[in-house]
Amino acid sequence: MKIAILSRQPDCYSTRRLREAALKRGHKPIVFDTLKFSIVVERENPKLFYQNKKLAGFHAVIPRIGASITFFGLAVLRQFEQMGIFAANESIAIARSRDKLRATQILSRHDIGIPPTAFVRDKQEVLPAIERVGGAPVIIKVLEGTQGVGVILAETVKIASAIIETLQSARQNVLIQKFIKESKGKDIRAIVVGDRAVAAMRRTAIGDEFRSNVHRGGKTETITLDPAFEHTAIRAAQIIGLRIAGVDMLESDEGPQVMEVNSSPGLEGIETATKMDIADAIIEEIEHQVLFPDVDLRQRLRLAAGYGIAEFVVHAMPALEGKALRDTPLHEHTIRVIHITRNKRIIPNPKGDEVIETGDELLCYGELQELRALMPERKMERRKMRRKAV
Repeated sequence: MKIAILSRQPDCYSTRRLREAALKRGHKPIVFDTLKFSIVVERENPKLFYQNKKLAGFHAVIPRIGASITFFGLAVLRQFEQMGIFAANESIAIARSRDKLRATQILSRHDIGIPPTAFVRDKQEVLPAIERVGGAPVIIKVLEGTQGVGVILAETVKIASAIIETLQSARQNVLIQKFIKESKGKDIRAIVVGDRAVAAMRRTAIGDEFRSNVHRGGKTETITLDPAFEHTAIRAAQIIGLRIAGVDMLESDEGPQVMEVNSSPGLEGIETATKMDIADAIIEEIEHQVLFPDVDLRQRLRLAAGYGIAEFVVHAMPALEGKALRDTPLHEHTIRVIHITRNKRIIPNPKGDEVIETGDELLCYGELQELRALMPERKMERRKMRRKAV
């Protein structure tokens, strides 16, 4: 494959390792300075030029876009996408991750631990917001800071109010976040590639510093992720839409709390700490996606007239609960169970002797008429009630 790597620092550790891994696996990687592209937008013919030469023949692009050039970098990445070139991380997912508030809002809809967070502009709302997240001390974050820049610990309400007022007067948008005391000075970073957490490390701050970023001198140690942290890291990356992500989590008394989902995680600290070849895992994931791209099953299966897929939770369904798949009406009506989700664990392509349990989520393929007949009646009743209410 011919792989474009977008990076303004071709000699930095992460860029160099990605290039080495791609070469080792037999590919042709080329590093491009993101700011030297020129975008041409015209009817049915999106084009990119690099230093006045038309770009062509690439199979994939790995974006390493710095926060300071996010706007132009995402425009360049979108052009790669419009040209049909696979992006290791898509532009829309990177945009979500770069805005800390937006990313937190997206995560808040799901069963993912996050520190209570507030966002206000009115001066009169600052004190109530601090109380809503648990009171002082609080963490104050600039929305688009990186590597610990723009993250401040305010010990008292008075100090927090003064900091927020100062930052807002400088036209900075800030978040007010609960300070997780039991995790002061340390956090966990997990690197997610595809649907796996391929490596993890604990970062510990030095001295009185509460920020554990490696760029601030934080110490690192390799760890084996607890299942709850592994699940949280993978789900957080998937929810934001990132195939490659660094997920930073706090170890709270209530379990993992996601601080940030980073779309361009540095590789030096974690490869050094864990001795894992993360760059190779990234290139391997890109190979898999280019050869076997993600397919929207719902769109694909609807192409067959009268067939489709349905997803439902098994509850109060005696025809299914406690029975092996081969002994259920699913088998009789040639309905194929693609996978079962059980206690947040996916069982792919289940066999006939797999016993269905109460609470299982079934993803099924078959005739639409047969699938509709299987749907729980309560859902249908709710829909009718909603229609009547309207």
